[in-house]
Amino acid sequence: MSSAHHASQAGGLGQDLPELERRRFLFVTGKGGVGKTTISGALALAFAARGKRVLVAMCNTKERLSAILGTKPIGQEVAHVAERVWAVNISPDRALREYGEMVLKVRAAADLVFDNKYTRTFFRAVPGLYEWAMLGKAWFHTTELLEDGSNRFDVVLLDAPATGHGVDMLRVPKVILDVAPPGVLRRDAEAAWAMFRDPARSGVVVVTLPEEMPATETVELVAEVRGELGLPVHRLIVNGMLPPLFSPEERRALLVDPRRLDIEAPSRAAHTVESAVVAGARRSMRESVQHESLARLRRDLDVPTVILPFLFDEASTVAGTRMLAARL
Repeated sequence: MSSAHHASQAGGLGQDLPELERRRFLFVTGKGGVGKTTISGALALAFAARGKRVLVAMCNTKERLSAILGTKPIGQEVAHVAERVWAVNISPDRALREYGEMVLKVRAAADLVFDNKYTRTFFRAVPGLYEWAMLGKAWFHTTELLEDGSNRFDVVLLDAPATGHGVDMLRVPKVILDVAPPGVLRRDAEAAWAMFRDPARSGVVVVTLPEEMPATETVELVAEVRGELGLPVHRLIVNGMLPPLFSPEERRALLVDPRRLDIEAPSRAAHTVESAVVAGARRSMRESVQHESLARLRRDLDVPTVILPFLFDEASTVAGTRMLAARL
């Protein structure tokens, strides 16, 4: 087992964090509902604590990052949200218009194109164009410089769409390279794709839960990202791990009677000793699923893994995000 895997058992990135934070662009993805935005925020705080200037970019989403960072709602303009942390919620329409202004050079010409309703309808119908507008905008932020010539942002974290849409977004630069003629679009896609495939500059962080379905989707996602796209996967973050209350022997004893998992059991056994046994059996089942899911992820994936705890009262709060950041 690698040192990274040993570090994962302690629940944090440990000495691996500097190696991860040296990347200029990190694509954070996973199945919907696994806590990608929370992890993106926690990573940003962890990197910032080590002196990095971090941008969290979101893709035209119902914005939740401001709540977990304790700041004002985040819109289409890059905003300072915490010490050494900035954020933006990228609009595909606005990103596409800004890109058009860069290409056409003259704003009036861009207005003629992008204010035309037929043109806008055409743009929406072009496969992958809006995805590239958002991904390309996030990548563009890695190229921005300050007046002294240093990078505006050391790390750009893209809080990407859920699994299927996220992979489709990552696939777009490759599609552009396959079909686009020489020009600005192809040049930028080529530069972005070169960065995304370079493990020293970029990589994918996959977030999952210790549950059967998320674990299955994660194995498939990593295979697709590495196999079809040839992109580096730097971390697997297993979010929401409950602390074990029972030993393996105790779990087997509690689960010996399957009737204890009957959905009607609590009402039948209310306020009795049996109700406590039923609750214990259900917790044991969840712990068993966690154990089996984690074992499968470790068996099927050769990816340095971080395990983060389930947050009870602190879920989706500033305190909870900072607690997770401290463990990264």
